Amino acid sequence: MLSERVSNIAPSATLEITAKAKMMRAKGIDVVGLGGGEPDFDTPKHIKKALIKALEEKFIYYTPSPGIPELREAIAEKLKKENGIDYSPDEIIVTPGAKQALFEAILALVNPKDEVLLPDPCWVSYEPMVQIAGGKAVFIPTYEEDEFALTPEEIEKKITKKTKALIINSPCNPTGAMLTKKDLKAIADICLEHGIYVISDEIYEKITYGEKHVSIASFPEMKNITITVNGFSKAYSMTGFRLGYAAAPKEIIDGMKKIHEHSVSCATSFVQKAGVAALKGSQEEVEFMVGEFKKRRDELIKMLREIPDVTCFEPKGTFYAFPNFSAYEKDSFKLANYLLEEAKVAVIPGKAFGACGEGFLRISYATSIEKIAEGMERIKKALKR
Repeated sequence: MLSERVSNIAPSATLEITAKAKMMRAKGIDVVGLGGGEPDFDTPKHIKKALIKALEEKFIYYTPSPGIPELREAIAEKLKKENGIDYSPDEIIVTPGAKQALFEAILALVNPKDEVLLPDPCWVSYEPMVQIAGGKAVFIPTYEEDEFALTPEEIEKKITKKTKALIINSPCNPTGAMLTKKDLKAIADICLEHGIYVISDEIYEKITYGEKHVSIASFPEMKNITITVNGFSKAYSMTGFRLGYAAAPKEIIDGMKKIHEHSVSCATSFVQKAGVAALKGSQEEVEFMVGEFKKRRDELIKMLREIPDVTCFEPKGTFYAFPNFSAYEKDSFKLANYLLEEAKVAVIPGKAFGACGEGFLRISYATSIEKIAEGMERIKKALKR
């Protein structure tokens, strides 16, 4: 009955585990959630006020498909000031979440049988997006001993005549790894040499701990072959608002706009006003959230390293740790299910993010230190059984 396109796509393992944990909670079971991919902080008040004001002023109708001019101008200003990339508003499209921007970028670029390079491990939705576009995902291994850095040598090994694009995500979900300026320059040189487009997913750019985020499109000539994707969900705790954007050469944005017009039409009108407030308003609460995430990261890493035979490198960004539990169980799905059933702790199996994630678990610290401590204590006890 279903199309081959849909039948060949695996469901999201992250959403699946989260849904299972919610079902257990609905039955009255006390589950500690360390699997979530969203901040636990409230959205800053000035952002919520801007949304309410837009509703009260009846800003409730369709907007221009690529987004209201005020928001695209604010995004262009942000990209120039913070990322060192000079885009005009007509090189920007506003979408219902960064996920939609990624999807449109892939559909606009990828032809059937084109190859798209992905780091392994990587976010669970990249491969299905490539599959829906008719392309082939080609995985580039990254390793714990290299702090899951994407290396030029491994990229070169995977390039063929069919390679169309490379997707990078720095800081990275699930590992928390970051690409340094030196790393990005080397990757940029390879992509320029081979004529490979780069889709740069920068949704976690503001959640970093010391390392400065660098946009690959800021390197000379890279703007011409890069689609920079970002959004408001993680930095401003606006996951349910569904607001993201992409910036790219106008020809690519125009292609994405065609898909946009025939699918979602536009991002929600009053949510776009909230986006303007997020970019133009105070960033103090963002800085506070990042400071809290750092405290939680430090505590979680300390707790993980107290577990015999568990290794975990210190994440440079995001709100995830990616510890290696293979000394206890190499099958990460089996281990994640065991911890959910026996310890009542929800974590995400590393294999969900790629073959190089097998034996690892993604643990989110987007929750209180008390919840993290409780979850880790339960995990320790369960591992001793």
